[in-house]
Amino acid sequence: MQNQTKTSSIFSITVIVAALGYFVDIYDLLLFGIIRVPSLKELGLTPEQITVDGESILSWQMFGLMLGGIIWGVLGDKRGRSSVLFGSILLYSLANIANGFVQTVDQYKWIRFIAGIGLAGELGAGVTLVVESLPKEKRGIGASIVAGFGITGAIAAFFIKENFHWRTCYFIGGGLGLILLLLRVSVLESSMFKNMKEKSVQRGNFIMLINNGNRLVRYIQSILIGVPTWLVIGVLITFSREFGKEFGIAEEIDPGKAIMFAYAGLALGDVTIGLVSQWLKSRKKALYVFYALTSICLVLYFTVLWNGSASVMYAICGALGFAAGFWAVFVTVGAEQFGTNLRATAATTIPNMVRGTVPLMLLLFQFLRNLPGVGYVKGGIYTSIIVFAICTLAVITSRETFHKDLNYEEV
Repeated sequence: MQNQTKTSSIFSITVIVAALGYFVDIYDLLLFGIIRVPSLKELGLTPEQITVDGESILSWQMFGLMLGGIIWGVLGDKRGRSSVLFGSILLYSLANIANGFVQTVDQYKWIRFIAGIGLAGELGAGVTLVVESLPKEKRGIGASIVAGFGITGAIAAFFIKENFHWRTCYFIGGGLGLILLLLRVSVLESSMFKNMKEKSVQRGNFIMLINNGNRLVRYIQSILIGVPTWLVIGVLITFSREFGKEFGIAEEIDPGKAIMFAYAGLALGDVTIGLVSQWLKSRKKALYVFYALTSICLVLYFTVLWNGSASVMYAICGALGFAAGFWAVFVTVGAEQFGTNLRATAATTIPNMVRGTVPLMLLLFQFLRNLPGVGYVKGGIYTSIIVFAICTLAVITSRETFHKDLNYEEV
């Protein structure tokens, strides 16, 4: 249990609860992508509407995440990291239960928007607590455990989808969140936050992240570093069914299964990159390794799958997931870039700003694929090249944070 001194165990109650919280968070976050087709079919949508309205519902969820990231991030620095865990878990649990009762696409959009607001607080608050409770030599591994275990929530969502009606899947997600609230009471507040709270410094002021040139650059870099993960998940994996048709794969691709394979890879990748970062004593070098792996897998995705098979598609989705499994290090870097009085604001908004780029990437994808002579697959290729090039530049120009002392404030 956390106290006024840092715990040396990477299996402390703080790490365990953060990992379980992220498990439920990922279950709920990815559930729509997994049950998109059966749920929208039951609501009476045509195949074309399933694609278009599916993109729209996903965008609403991601906009909710962006807004929620700011709300919970500010509260995390003003009220405390632990209190954010309670509020965010409660909101997304109730929203997911409500999702089991939707009857129209508009209802679906609004409730996924509210769920997105709730889901936004879990990861940032959890990782902030973890990095502030562990010594710098172990905080990267602690964050990797949180992300690696948490990401398996997507695998659980797929298997639950295979055995239960889609509405029941939402009820289960909400129930898991409410159960998690009972465990959350075991987590005490960060000692760094308690000490900082006694000082006369501004806390949780989101404007401070953007009104200073140096902080703004750090903030934008931190966001861009994580975008390729959601390029893979939000575009290539979520819409693998549509890509499969364009590639000429005879068997219809199940996007839920594609997400399951991708997140199995992501879970393994998140743990691996934490160990690689520890071995190299560098966040940036570990990111270079996984960015290189992601670029190789993107080439395979757009070249190997023509007239291929569903099994090859799922295998490449798993490989893409592993390569893009740098979420743990990305979130850790975001938390390490800022002082204690802005850390929760940064660590909570950064991953949700990344998730919020999904609608922008989808708009770019839609624009490019509708250009004369481009089409669906080339649109995906061009989107991937543009996004990946911008994000690689962000990694190159970012600061190394592996050895950084976190006990300071931004002024």
